[in-house]
Amino acid sequence: MTLLQLKYIVKIVECGSMNEASHELYVSQPALSSSVKELERELGIEIFTRSSQGIALTVDGAEFLTYARQVLDQADLLEERYNSTKPRKQLCSVATQHYMFAVEAFVDMIRSIDSNEYEFSLRETRTKNIINQVTSMRADLGLLYLSDYNKDVIGKMLREKHLEFHPLFRAKLHVFISRNNPLAGHKKLTLDDLRPYPFIQYEQGEDGSFFFTEEAVWPQHPPKKINVTDRATILNFIIGLNGFTICTGIDNGDLNNEKIVTIPLDCEETMLVGWIKNERTNLSPAAIAYLSQLESVLIKHGYQVISKAK
Repeated sequence: MTLLQLKYIVKIVECGSMNEASHELYVSQPALSSSVKELERELGIEIFTRSSQGIALTVDGAEFLTYARQVLDQADLLEERYNSTKPRKQLCSVATQHYMFAVEAFVDMIRSIDSNEYEFSLRETRTKNIINQVTSMRADLGLLYLSDYNKDVIGKMLREKHLEFHPLFRAKLHVFISRNNPLAGHKKLTLDDLRPYPFIQYEQGEDGSFFFTEEAVWPQHPPKKINVTDRATILNFIIGLNGFTICTGIDNGDLNNEKIVTIPLDCEETMLVGWIKNERTNLSPAAIAYLSQLESVLIKHGYQVISKAK
């Protein structure tokens, strides 16, 4: 099966007859008919029915036509992308857990890019989605954390999917609460201190487990718990309901909300935050630029970068 044969099928349908299609394609009718029959033999289906009144698509042929058009559309996009004399559009896709520093670095990266055309994606999503998107190459890289609790399970999954984990920094855990929360003046907080307040957690879907949670620690059997899917909701609940969540201590007041403060959590657990990539691919220039901006943002917030991207 070739692209040329697919073009023949589409043109025959558009013209409504083999004869007219052969004129528009500048091929003889016997050659066109022979090509169609060869394709039918290869696929084991009949694409057209032939009668004295002309030709018509079969049920199999109608289904095949749908796929043929999709393939030809994609081929046109490929040709436009790689045969164009125009400068190529900058591309970069990042999948990440809900980190404010990831957004801050993305903003800085876009500002630093010297390009009139680009297409960038930043997806804040579930842990399992991050891994799957990097595996399927829908994302150039992903941002997530490892802890003593999840590192064996997540590490095994990354190895099985041929993904590399590159550590960025290690963070002590902090509590995100409202400035109006009665606990806001404390120097440190314990999980017992937080028990009266709603615990707000990023929802990980039906197939999620404790190993995929974005919170490295959580209260046991919290009396009040709210599951959310996006950062805007969690911020509103922290402010409106005096809720709390647990994450790194990096808080960008410009991108986040000045009504929220971070307070160290009194515990031994830490988060090793890093980026993952598919070992079968190389990072795009834009993705490398993003990692560079990410490292700069972390240093600005007082963190030591463990290993710099090359």
